[in-house]
Amino acid sequence: MATLVDLSVPLVTGMPVYPGDPRVEIGPALTAARDGVNVQRVHMGSQSGTHVDAPYHVDDAWPRLDELPLDRFTGPAVVMDARGLPPRTAIGPERLPDGLAPGVVLLIATGWSARWGGEEYLAHPYPAVETAEAIAAAGVRTVGIDALSVDRTPPPGDGSFSLAVHRVLCGAGAVIAENLTGLDALLQAQAAGRRVEVSLFPIRLDGDGAPVRAVARLD
Repeated sequence: MATLVDLSVPLVTGMPVYPGDPRVEIGPALTAARDGVNVQRVHMGSQSGTHVDAPYHVDDAWPRLDELPLDRFTGPAVVMDARGLPPRTAIGPERLPDGLAPGVVLLIATGWSARWGGEEYLAHPYPAVETAEAIAAAGVRTVGIDALSVDRTPPPGDGSFSLAVHRVLCGAGAVIAENLTGLDALLQAQAAGRRVEVSLFPIRLDGDGAPVRAVARLD
């Protein structure tokens, strides 16, 4: 029997966002008691919560979200185990799993989703540029991570901001899913020989990216 696993964080007021991104604010706009229906007012950036980045996120000349084929957001998944690393560690290509090929979704499990909501969440590991280059060379065009970004998130006051990994992956036409959660269950399923399929379909918002309800199917 197939098992469905939710890989998404909930969207709530005051939730963590990338430094400088719009604050998430969700509250009632209409109420059933007063207006006959319940409708929420939602204010947030396109990169809030579990979301995907389109190549346009880092370059005006690259494809926008609505220009990408739907198969870019779903497929058989291979999970890379990058857990147990120190904060802000670059993940080298030696950790890449077998089975990477066109059409495969690579999910990078750092274990950092356990730190969601705390300041230490910003100090996540991230793939090195040479790791991103190897991923792109393998033909993988969908990459997800259980962390704030595929690039290093600098600590406050550190001016070493870079989107080098974004540029490698997005430059190859890839989409990037960030702020995933629950990848430990997928690693366990993969180790047991179960097939993992993942869906990362965004809302149809044209532009740089959009929130997703990320779901894995374990067969």
